[in-house]
Order: sequence, then C-alpha cells, then structure tokens
Amino acid sequence: MARRSYLEAIRDAIFEEMARDPNVYVIGGDQRHSVYGTTTGLVEAYGEERVLNTPIAEAGTLGIAIGSSMVGMRPIVDLGIASFIYPAMDQLCSMAAKTRYLYGGQASVPIVIRASMFYGNNTGAQHSDRPYSMFMTMPGLKIMIPSTAYDVKGLLKTAIRDEDPVMSFEDANVWSNKSDIPDEEYLIPFGVADIKRRGMHCTVVGIGKSVHLALEAASELEKDGISLEVIDPRTLAPLDTTTILESLAKTGRLVIADPGHDVCSAAAHIAAVVSDQGFWDLRAPIVRVTAPQTHVPFSPALEPLMYPTRSKIVTAVRRTLN
Repeated sequence: MARRSYLEAIRDAIFEEMARDPNVYVIGGDQRHSVYGTTTGLVEAYGEERVLNTPIAEAGTLGIAIGSSMVGMRPIVDLGIASFIYPAMDQLCSMAAKTRYLYGGQASVPIVIRASMFYGNNTGAQHSDRPYSMFMTMPGLKIMIPSTAYDVKGLLKTAIRDEDPVMSFEDANVWSNKSDIPDEEYLIPFGVADIKRRGMHCTVVGIGKSVHLALEAASELEKDGISLEVIDPRTLAPLDTTTILESLAKTGRLVIADPGHDVCSAAAHIAAVVSDQGFWDLRAPIVRVTAPQTHVPFSPALEPLMYPTRSKIVTAVRRTLN
C-alpha cells in the first residue's frame, strides 16, 4: 500500500497499462516533456514510438488516434486543457462516438481522451471550461470524472481496456489529493458510484472537486446534528442512478453540487432522472448548486463566486431541511 497523489496515480495507471499491452501508446502535445508529470519516464521505458509529441492541432491528433485504434492500437490522447477539445469536435462526435454504430459493431474505437479542467485558477474564459455535460448528450462516449487518486487510477485502467471512446475529465483542483493505493492491481467499473460518506438526513451528489466540498459541508453540518450522505458518481456516462435513488429513498432530500454551468448540466440531468423515478421519495425540492450561465471571468475577485463552495452546499442543505 503506497500513498500517491492524483497525478502520480494517473502516471502509475499509464505505466502499468503500457507494460501490460504493447498496443497502448500516448499521444499529445509535450508528452515527452511531461509538463504535468503524468508521463515522466515513459520515453525511457517504452521508447519514442509509443510516446508521441504532436503539434497544437487537436483535430489531427484525435484523427491519428481514431485511425490507429480502428486497426488495433489503444491510444491515450492527452489534449491538455479541457477547452482544447473544441477544435476536434468533428473527429470526436462524428467519428469516435459513431464509428461502432455506423459499422454495425465491425469496428471499435478504443481510445482514452484525457482533458484537465483548470477552472478556478484565473486562466480566462477560453481555458476554464468544464464541458463534460455537453458530451453526455452524445451517444457512444463514456465519461469519467474521478475526484480522488484512488478513483482516477482504477477508472483510467478500466478506460484504457474499454472498447469504446472514453473521455477522462480530470479536475485540476484535486491534483494534490492523495490516496492509499493498493499494491495489487485493481479496476473500477464504469457506472458504479461511490458513497464517500453515509448519512440519513440529505443526499448530496458531488462532481469533481465538489465531492470534497460536500464532505467539508458534511463535517460542518454534523456539529448541528445534520447527517449528509455524499455520493460521487465517478462516471457520468454511464451514470449510476440506482445508488442515487436508493440514497434518496433513505434521506428524502437531494442536493447536487456541480461546477458546470447550470443550463443542461450534469446536475440538471440528475435532477430530471430523480424527478422522474424518485418523485414520491422527495420530501423537499431538489436543490442544484452550479455555476451561472456566463463565461468564466479572469478576475481573481469574481471567478471564485461562480462555483460550488462548502458554504453554498451548507445553505442548500439547510434549505431542503427547512
């Protein structure tokens, strides 16, 4: 058992999967230089043929990955910042997501697309997006948002072995998170949420960093005798609605903390599912804690006001209880 950071866990997963399967390779900008530390030592271990640096041309990078995956390779595409997905939207949505369907299952696209979310760090509107919810509407894509080092390693290894394209949205605000990582290999299946804390008065579903904020809120409210159940979906496509609904049946109240924009958000989808399938278990209206429908300001004074915080979650929980 070793204690590893979120970024170290990503690196460990990539190292182990490249050692296991010679068809796994890494492609993206500055991969050989390992800007964030997730590919350090890969060139020395596996050679330049399996660690490819590409120009700042996301559509071309993803096109190479899609083509190679259709003939047996398993690329890990590092697009860096999540907002850089946009130049490759046609490759992603028209090709990666649809290929298995269009070819009647005769071809698959086993690629992993890694994208870091740098919101809350004053990187400007064009570098601060959290675009996972828009890809939830696209059939054929699997979406993971790990919140801990333990989860990111287990989910990433599952993603690399999956036959479908997987988008890994990695919240930069939890990069410093450390977890005890088992020495033996483990995989975390998609579509299985994790109950980070059990409680009885209100269910809080958190996404990314908001999982940790929800746990902080739970500790604060515990002083007043309020018990929160905190759920981390871990994957949004597929989404484990069963765990959320079972928790709601116990608590009768639901708060969803999502750093994405409110309109058509993951929080909105979860709320809709619960309203459809768990309405009679609700004792109070569902409360969403999300970002407003506006671009992210660069201003260090303004940007923090946009996102879920511990205090916002506490207020939302108290609202459901009152």
